[in-house]
Amino acid sequence: MSGRLQGKVALITGAAGGIGRASAALFEREGARLVLTDLDVSGLAAFAERGALTLAQDVTDEARWREIVDAAVSRFGALDVVVNNAGIAIGGNIETATLADWRRQSQVNGESVFLGCREAVRAMKGRGGSIVNISSVAGIIGDAQSVAYCASKGAVRLTTKSVALYCARKGYGIRCNSVHPSFAKTAMVEGFIEAARNPEKVRAGLSAAAPMGRMGEPQEVAATILFLASDESSFTTGAEFVVDGGLTAQ
Repeated sequence: MSGRLQGKVALITGAAGGIGRASAALFEREGARLVLTDLDVSGLAAFAERGALTLAQDVTDEARWREIVDAAVSRFGALDVVVNNAGIAIGGNIETATLADWRRQSQVNGESVFLGCREAVRAMKGRGGSIVNISSVAGIIGDAQSVAYCASKGAVRLTTKSVALYCARKGYGIRCNSVHPSFAKTAMVEGFIEAARNPEKVRAGLSAAAPMGRMGEPQEVAATILFLASDESSFTTGAEFVVDGGLTAQ
């Protein structure tokens, strides 16, 4: 199947690398007109050369969110899909995590999704659309060494459900779903591995965590995001989609 997003305008945050970049590439192949944001706007240059609107964005900046969505509508005339993908991970258990770490992850991972959803609804109501929020398996199950990260990703999961119910009951035609990857081969995960005392042991442990015996590929997560962005998921809202090689089935 091709052209699954033909004519749709899609905004993806954190699009310069990892799952965001893989999603942007897949959306581009499927016909979407792209609005891509990241703090590293230089990492989006190749997409800009092919017609994407690329913008620098701190996703915790409320005013910047409005500017980004207004720029998307001004450039392309509408906004059909928003993928709230930007996020960070700072480890720390209940004894070692700092309040600053907690607040920073809450801002980047949680508050940004609230802002992105709010601006998406503003732009989409009256015509419909799809919001896809990137959470994590850590938003469904706990991890002893990531207390703040789990809290922030759990917030994404339930923010998604609240937005989905509100939009459905208002008759806006706006769907909102969350995607929950486990360990995928992204720069964030690779950085975590390389920072470990024994990187190869950590890499082997992350691979073994999933019953399928490996880490995921960004493209595999992007494929689920594409489904939710497309009209194929027209009766799907308020749901959580796990892409984890069976990790949470245990």
